[in-house]
Amino acid sequence: MIYEGKAITVKALESGIVELKFDLKGESVNKFNRLTLNELRQAVDTIKADASIKGVIVSSGKDVFIVGADITEFVENFKLPDAELVAGNLEANKIFSDFEDLNVPTVAAINGIALGGGLEMCLAADYRVMSTKAKIGLPEVKLGIYPGFGGTVRLPRLIGADNAIEWIAAGKENRPEDALKVGAVDAVVAPEKLQEAALELIKRAISGEFDYKAKRQPKLEKLKLNAIEQMMAFETAKGFVAGQAGPNYPAPVEAIKTIQKAANFGRDKALEVEANGFVKLAKTSAAQSLIGLFLNDQELKKKAKAYDEIAKDVKQAAVLGAGIMGGGERIRTKIARQAAQLLAHHCAT
Repeated sequence: MIYEGKAITVKALESGIVELKFDLKGESVNKFNRLTLNELRQAVDTIKADASIKGVIVSSGKDVFIVGADITEFVENFKLPDAELVAGNLEANKIFSDFEDLNVPTVAAINGIALGGGLEMCLAADYRVMSTKAKIGLPEVKLGIYPGFGGTVRLPRLIGADNAIEWIAAGKENRPEDALKVGAVDAVVAPEKLQEAALELIKRAISGEFDYKAKRQPKLEKLKLNAIEQMMAFETAKGFVAGQAGPNYPAPVEAIKTIQKAANFGRDKALEVEANGFVKLAKTSAAQSLIGLFLNDQELKKKAKAYDEIAKDVKQAAVLGAGIMGGGERIRTKIARQAAQLLAHHCAT
C-alpha cells in the first residue's frame, strides 16, 4: 500500500499504475468532508513524490463514486469572513489543481453517481470512463450556490460554454449517453468492464498513443471564444435563465456571470474568480434558506428511516370523516353545485 487513510487509499496495480480509491470508512457513500480533503492532499503529495508511478486511476470502493461535498460541515464555513472563506476555498482547489498537474496521465473510473465535488474530481483527471449505471452532474444551484471546486472553470473548457451553462444552471443529473455526446466523458462501458477500460486507456496514454498533456491543456487555458462569441453565448444565456429562475433565485445567473468573467483567464486566475463569486452566493439569504431546507429534509429522512425500522404491519385501517373534514367536503360539493347552476342559468339568459 502506497498510502492508506480513512477515506482514501493508493495502491499499486501493475506496471507503475496506481489506484487512488475513495472509500470513506463508516459511511455508505463517499463525500468531500474535511477528512477526505486532507487525505486527498496527502495522497496527491505521495504520488507526486514517487518517480516510479506512471499513471493514476481514480476509483470508488462504494456503489456511488462521490456524492459531493458534505454540506453539514461546510455550511459552518459560510459564516466565516469573506476573505477567510475565499482563502479556504482556494486552498481546497489547490489540491485538485495539483492532482491535475501530476506529471503522469490520470483516469477517473466513474462507477456510480458523481455529483458536485465528485464530478469536479473527475474533471481534474485527464480522462473519464463512465459506467452505464452512473450519473454525473453539478447540482449546487439547487442549494443557492454554484460549483466551488473548479466546476465553472473546467467544465466550460471541456464541453463548451453552452453545454456547461446548461448543465450548471439546470443542476440536473446527466445520463452516460448525454455525457459522452457532449464530451464530458471519454468512454461509456458496462459496469463489469469499467476497471478494464480504465486500465486500457491509461496504458495507451502511458505508451504515448494518447497525448494526455494535449488533452489536459485546454483546461489550463482561457476559454476558446472570441469577444463576439462570448457576448452571444453569455448575454443570451443570462437573459433566458433569469426569466426561468426569477429574481429570488440568483445562483443560476451568477454561475453564468462567473463563467463569463473567468473566460479570458487561465485556470488559476479563473479559479479565483469562481471562489470570490462562490463566497458572495454563500452569504445570500436564498442560499441559507435552500441549504436549511436541504438539511431539514435530510434530517427528516433519517427519522423516517428509523421509524420504518420499528414500524409494524397495518392489518386494518379506518377513516373518520363526519367531523370538520367530512363537513368541509360537503360544503365544497354544495358550493360547486350552486356555481354550476348559476353558470347554466347565465348561459340560458
